[in-house]
Amino acid sequence: MSSVVALDRLLDARRVWRGQFVSAPSPSNPSTGHAVLDAALPGGGWPAAALSEVLTAATGIGELRLLWPTLARLTQANERVVLVAPPHLPYPQAWQDAGIDLRHLSIVRAQARDALWAAEQCLRSGSCAAVLCWLRQADDRALRRLQVAAATGQTLAFAYRPLEEATNPSPAALRLAVESQPPRIRVLKCRGGLAPARPIAAPWH
Repeated sequence: MSSVVALDRLLDARRVWRGQFVSAPSPSNPSTGHAVLDAALPGGGWPAAALSEVLTAATGIGELRLLWPTLARLTQANERVVLVAPPHLPYPQAWQDAGIDLRHLSIVRAQARDALWAAEQCLRSGSCAAVLCWLRQADDRALRRLQVAAATGQTLAFAYRPLEEATNPSPAALRLAVESQPPRIRVLKCRGGLAPARPIAAPWH
């Protein structure tokens, strides 16, 4: 009983931090644009000013449609979005049909370490609302640089990486695996809570 009283006194004196469970979405976490995915994420959307990884086994399986609602919302608000080292030149009509204002979309062509450097500079600049980069090879240190840069520039960072990287640790606040058979999303890691045990049906199908 005395230990309970002592703990209460420490709490009253604010000498012990009391953690709180946050069930409501944070207003600082922007919606993914997919209600089912928002509901599965602890913060109710993309982790703000942080790195999110999108892991895929191949290109063209929906990994772009996953982000299109977010990019549409940002560019329509006259915010800048940058693509760093995309594997293919984006098809303008498809992006326009998704609601993305191409006037606020920039593409940086780079290879290997130059792509990492370019993404880091864009994130740190604070002049971009979101930066998407495609990294074939990136170690924990490189990803941590992107995480720090996103926090510094208060920017949404998205790194597309091969699915086999899922077995390696990552400092990213969120890790999603996009699968094609069947089309679905697996939340591998999420900041602020446990990842859902079950995959999420791809919301674009």
